[in-house]
Parts: sequence; structure tokens; C-alpha cells
Amino acid sequence: MREDPLLKIGEFARIGQVSIATLRHYDQCDLLKPNMLDPASGYRYYSFEQLARLHRILALKEMDFPLRQIAQLLEEDLPLEQLRGMFILKQAQTQRMIDMEQSRLTRIAARLRQLEQEGKMPAYEILLKQVDPLLVASIRDRLPNAGEYRLLYKILSTYLDRHNVSYPQVDLLILHSRHEISEEGMSIDVEVAIPLPAALEGNGQVCVHTLPGALMACTVHSGDDFLLGRAYLALYQWIKDTGYQVIGPPRYVHLQRAEPIGAGQAVTEIQFPVEKQNR
Repeated sequence: MREDPLLKIGEFARIGQVSIATLRHYDQCDLLKPNMLDPASGYRYYSFEQLARLHRILALKEMDFPLRQIAQLLEEDLPLEQLRGMFILKQAQTQRMIDMEQSRLTRIAARLRQLEQEGKMPAYEILLKQVDPLLVASIRDRLPNAGEYRLLYKILSTYLDRHNVSYPQVDLLILHSRHEISEEGMSIDVEVAIPLPAALEGNGQVCVHTLPGALMACTVHSGDDFLLGRAYLALYQWIKDTGYQVIGPPRYVHLQRAEPIGAGQAVTEIQFPVEKQNR
């Protein structure tokens, strides 16, 4: 029977796409011993069959296992399916880290734009209008900050999709309270609502009800949510100057959401329920 030829360390390193120094280090760590060592010259020789072990070592290194632990895993001779499962899990973890860092990068860019806009107060047009009652499906919860409402929106939209309900892309965020500090930390009472074309049965989390109509002082903000405070300021100033008072929780009507967060294309109508003060 013909035996597979042995490869010099340089050839094996080239085929395995590692350095000669790496192979020597693996030899010293008893991770990958040469198939043969020439006692006269000291040359190391490897076989093609050893490529599979080299590939496993490199795969486990990609998952950040230390060499000592890799040696233990190789001794256990993990089944291919188990190794594949470990890779899929690591892949998912890495993707989550990338998504988190990408989101953080987007928020940093938005904050930079916020700094650049300091002192450049845009002109907001304030409109006083009567808003009709609106049938909605909603979820109300306490969140660390209002910006996490997207989690509730996802749950709500998934519920409506399961019930084959057609709904507009417009949604509402209702701020029922300001930030409060409790034993669990800081939180804000928010409600996410999606308009419904017809009545629908809710569940323990999703509530179907009618938002009351009201006289609203409104303005439209285009751009990052981080800059919504300027629209707030303009509304509060208008309400104060015109003799009105706020009588209920403000509503954010998301006419166009920005994806990803902070991308700058969001369009939001802010509505404050108001009434004329008695003089």
C-alpha cells in the first residue's frame, strides 16, 4: 500500500496557512507533534492527515480558547456536530457585539450632530388642532428610557402580524410620567400604540382601547430623536406665551422611523393635550 508523502515543516505551514514558528510552538505545547523528526538533521515532517487536527486547533483559537484548554478539547475528540454548534453560538455572540457597537457608533455620530447644532435653534411651527379619538392596540410598561420603546413596538407588531391585522407604519409613543427612581433604578412610564382599522381582542400584555380625543398643541420634528428636546422647548414656550396649559401626557406620533437609530431620517409629530387657562 502506498503511504502518503511526508511534508517538510515549511510545506505543511504553507498548506495549513500558518507560520513555521506557530507549528514549532504547537509542537512545544504538545498540541501538534510532527509525524516524524529526523534525528540527524532535526527536520520536522508532517502528514496530510494532520491537517484536520491543525484546522481544529485554529478553529478553537478563533473562539478564544487558550491553548491549554484546546489541548483538553482535542483529547476529548469532540464530534463534528458539537464543534459546529460551538461555532454557531460564537458566531451569534460576535454578531450581537457587532450590532451593539454599530448602534453605539450611530449614537455617537448623532450626538456629534447634536453638539454641532448647539446655538442653532430651528424655527418650529406650532399648530393647535383637535385630534379625534383613536382606536389602538398598545403595550404600557416602565422602561429605563423612552428610547427603548422599539422593544415594545416589536412585541406589539408581532402580535398584530399573528392576527393578520393590517396596520399603518405610523405608531404612537405616550409618555405617562417623567423619570422616577425606585429600587430597580430609574424608569419612565411609557405606552406604545398602533392604530387599528377595527376592534381586536387583546391579551394580558396587549390592550385594545380608544385614545381620547383632545385639543393638541403640535409641532413636527425632523431628524435625530436626540434633538427632540428643542421641539419640546418650542412647544412649552408657545403654550406658556399663549395662555394654555398641558392637561395630559404628551404623544409622539412617529410618522417615519429612523433605522438604524440615530440615522437622522426620523419624522416625529409631538402632541401636547392643552386647554386654555382661566384668567
